[in-house]
Amino acid sequence: MKATLDSRNSAHTPDLEVRHRTISIDGVRIFYREAGPANAPVVLLPHGYPSSSFQFRNFMPALADRWRLLAPDYPGFGYSDTPAGFAYGFDGYADLLDRFARALGLGRYALYLHDYGSQIGLRLAIEAPERVAALILQNGDIYEDELGPKYETLKAYWANPTPEGRKKMYEAVSEEGFRHEFVGEIDERLVERIPPDLWKLSWPLMTEERRDIMVGLMEGLKDNLAWFPRYQAYLRERRPPTLIVWGPQDGYMPEGAARAYLRDLPDAELHLLDGGHWALETNLPEIVALSRDFLGRVHA
Repeated sequence: MKATLDSRNSAHTPDLEVRHRTISIDGVRIFYREAGPANAPVVLLPHGYPSSSFQFRNFMPALADRWRLLAPDYPGFGYSDTPAGFAYGFDGYADLLDRFARALGLGRYALYLHDYGSQIGLRLAIEAPERVAALILQNGDIYEDELGPKYETLKAYWANPTPEGRKKMYEAVSEEGFRHEFVGEIDERLVERIPPDLWKLSWPLMTEERRDIMVGLMEGLKDNLAWFPRYQAYLRERRPPTLIVWGPQDGYMPEGAARAYLRDLPDAELHLLDGGHWALETNLPEIVALSRDFLGRVHA
């Protein structure tokens, strides 16, 4: 008798798949990705620039057997709305992330902090420290003395914000500028691991309105420096369990920016990877293994 495959009884597990959803928060349509059981410990994933929740597309299903993972697109990014009157800055995004977490009933969560997501997620952590079960830090800068050489252009503009300087930043918000963000600093042998989808799919979503928002965020990084001591104080005083996974091939956030966290988190676990700013693309298996081990001990 021939065996037949009944798809209803196969190894198919919906919880391991990434679901693509939207939610309205104060009338703003927010797109988000979700994976994992609804009753599992939560991992909240605020994204970086110039990406969106797309950057977590492979990480999420790799942990979804034990954790519930949620990654929203900020307004002005990815598939979320770009509403007029929204506070397009790190404070506004942190407030949005807080409202997103509340709308989904997330009482406690681990935070995966990367790039802009570090600034946004740490603001949320300061506002509601009781909700933070753990941190995973990956190429996010909060130590001014360890900012990498790529900050020099921004610093020059902050010191002398001319129209010509702003035009250069505006020109960097381009398809080629996006490509450079993803592959411009890593070893050539790693470039082939970076899918062109990261910039080819992001660029068509970049309207002129959104380009203005992106430039405004770059300008806002100057004021963001004033938050660095507050982030450090939060880490030093609260000492959340922390895993640091870092790609040192990063002109904004080199190896020193990773080691600096140990000043305030001496018990943190630090792992320097053979990669750069977008280590989830080049070092995914390592980060997944380290994250599973870490979260299994502190947020299970």
